Amino acid sequence: MMWKSCLERPANLLRSLTMYGTGEVISKSPKRYWNGCLRRISIHNDKCFSTKIVLGIETSCDDTGAAVVDEAGNILGEALHSQNEVHIKTGGIIPLVAQQLHQENIVRIVQQALSASGVSGNELSAIATSVQPGLALSLGVGLNYSLELVEKYKKPFIPIHHMEAHALTARLTNQVEFPFLVLLLSGGHCILAVAQSVSEFLLLGQTLDIAPGDMLDKVARRLYLQKYPECSGLSGGKAIEHLARQGNMLRYEFKVPMERHKNCNFSFAGLQTQVTRMIAKKEREEGLQEGQLLSCISDLAAAVQYTVAAHIAKRTHRAILFCIRKGILPHNKATLVASGGVASNQFIRKTLQIVTDATDFTLFCPPPRLCTDNGVMIAWNGIERLRAGLGILYSTEGIRYEPKAPLGTDISKLVKEASINVPALNLTI
Repeated sequence: MMWKSCLERPANLLRSLTMYGTGEVISKSPKRYWNGCLRRISIHNDKCFSTKIVLGIETSCDDTGAAVVDEAGNILGEALHSQNEVHIKTGGIIPLVAQQLHQENIVRIVQQALSASGVSGNELSAIATSVQPGLALSLGVGLNYSLELVEKYKKPFIPIHHMEAHALTARLTNQVEFPFLVLLLSGGHCILAVAQSVSEFLLLGQTLDIAPGDMLDKVARRLYLQKYPECSGLSGGKAIEHLARQGNMLRYEFKVPMERHKNCNFSFAGLQTQVTRMIAKKEREEGLQEGQLLSCISDLAAAVQYTVAAHIAKRTHRAILFCIRKGILPHNKATLVASGGVASNQFIRKTLQIVTDATDFTLFCPPPRLCTDNGVMIAWNGIERLRAGLGILYSTEGIRYEPKAPLGTDISKLVKEASINVPALNLTI
């Protein structure tokens, strides 16, 4: 019984929990824990009844995440195992390696999240798991273990679209009402869409080739940023963001992609080619072999980050103008939500703030730790769907993962036909 676990759980066990991001459970003060217990319990006819509580499991790519969230938005317990250190050493994500690490850690991570929450499997309202899109081998690990739990505890199962979860995370942390414009930036995706409801999206644009996170990681590897002590252990995008703070973004000029295309699609492959050629040129000028460190590396990082941000900002600006013209979003108090791992980049957030200030939109970004892949967003998406009565499965027969899955209804052709000119904004911060 939940009341029993609340009463019996000693505070000293909570103090031993470690911080988020180390593969262990989030630390939680005894006061916060007891408050969480009280929030989850109501007395009716001398019995204890919990509010809706969902266990979320995330294994779509390279992080094993789990969390327990209630319908009030309280994060009751969470745990995360990051594979980042392993993949940095191997030069990128190797699907078989990611699968193995998920298999090694998923049981421990889920049990830690449940333990931290003080909620037993029997007290859950449902189990939610990312099943699309993502790496097939990684998705399979999460789905298979989730189905074992569903069978064990006889709970409903809620399959989750990974990008839908990213889009709705802001509703956990802020008062964001439908409809709103959402920009999803990550290692594998770059999407502009209008969230009309929990499960209804209008797709305005997406990347035509690679995603910004993927591009930044490849540039970081070509620059051999892991050889810099200050960048050791950082992902490619984080390393570029760190070095860019010390650089001059205007020293090197890269062409912003798709300037002549009046749509909301993105492209980063051509920019990657530009940067790779510039790196080779500077190596020749400095008489260096590939792998030796350039003296101008901070300026290059700053220029790359600026161009990526400018491309994202201009496409987002067009999306805002399109939504206003077509009456898809209100003229007043409209909202832009930016989420996904790359959306935690502070320079990109600042450029988006310039755009929203110019268009009288409000910008909401989840905390950086909730922008990257995590179990909290999956659990919260489960809560949203549970409350709306959408996609709740009481039989899991035939459920499968889908490595590729579009988000919503594609209306990108309408954006192109609108042919909206975007006014210039000063994005040099």
